[in-house]
Amino acid sequence: MSLEVAQLSRRFGDAQALRDVSLAVRGGEFVALLGPSGSGKTTLLRVLAGLDFADAGTVRIDGRDMSAVPARERGIGFVFQSYALFRHMSVFENIAFGLRVRPRAQRPTRAEIARRVEALLGRMGIAELARRLPEQISGGQRQRVALARALAIEPRLLLLDEPFGALDAEVRKGLRRWLRALHAELGLTSLFVTHDQEEAMELADRVAVMQAGAVVQFDTPAAILDRPASAFVAGFLGHAARLPARLAADALHFDPLPLPPLPRAALRATPEAEGPAVAFVRSHEWRIRPAAAGEGNATLLHARRSGGQEQLEIDLAGQVIEAEAAPGLLQPGQPCRIEAVTARAYADKP
Repeated sequence: MSLEVAQLSRRFGDAQALRDVSLAVRGGEFVALLGPSGSGKTTLLRVLAGLDFADAGTVRIDGRDMSAVPARERGIGFVFQSYALFRHMSVFENIAFGLRVRPRAQRPTRAEIARRVEALLGRMGIAELARRLPEQISGGQRQRVALARALAIEPRLLLLDEPFGALDAEVRKGLRRWLRALHAELGLTSLFVTHDQEEAMELADRVAVMQAGAVVQFDTPAAILDRPASAFVAGFLGHAARLPARLAADALHFDPLPLPPLPRAALRATPEAEGPAVAFVRSHEWRIRPAAAGEGNATLLHARRSGGQEQLEIDLAGQVIEAEAAPGLLQPGQPCRIEAVTARAYADKP
């Protein structure tokens, strides 16, 4: 199924939670809503599910306007951040709940409900947990139960709100891969909320970056990382150093930092007009070499090994720069010369 959101707005008192949000999601896509806390991600998900309403704009699923369609009739599966499992019900009954509460004319038979639940328990790899209560299973298992409950109604659209937020790092990684494989296997259309950029880049076909209730960029993970649409996106993604700069006719100057200017041809993004700018340089976009005393423009503060590289923290005129280099290139306290190989620059608006 396809999803189209057009000019969606939502206000809570003086707070504008959504600002003219527009998205077009193709059938079978896995889309991430990525942004800091308070950017409107969960509000958008709740409006799509019919758990909240918009002040303006439209939501269409497969071309049908959802404005007058109640949540229970939208055919949407929702997985909450807190799982929202019924504590007094077994795992089996939690999964069966959405089927048992359907109107009598649409409710499957008891045998069909049991068949669907048992099939989902097997698919989730938790068949042995059917009779346990939620408090008797782990966080990762609860997440699978919550997902199975959402899938039991055979949704056209699956919505997940911070699905891995309460889990530890190793469990998160395993469940991410499992969820992506399940999405492809079932042919779902899925949207998930996250503030974790690694999670979004690993899972999603496309990512909608949100800021202050608006979608500021919607593209593939590779395109967003390579060509951020704004200073906000560039700073939010990719662990980049944010540097003061000035764009001139020939080059980007890093005033007042003691860095060589970058020719325009070396820049990956530039503002339209010359003048004050803010530049972003990622850790792998630095060139570093040792320097003799008095000849460097920076000093190594700290180094730690990560894979085949060293992650460096470098003091550049009082600003700490994170960079990558070959192991053993520098020792803590050693002077060095550092320069940017490329950068992304945006107008520094007042």
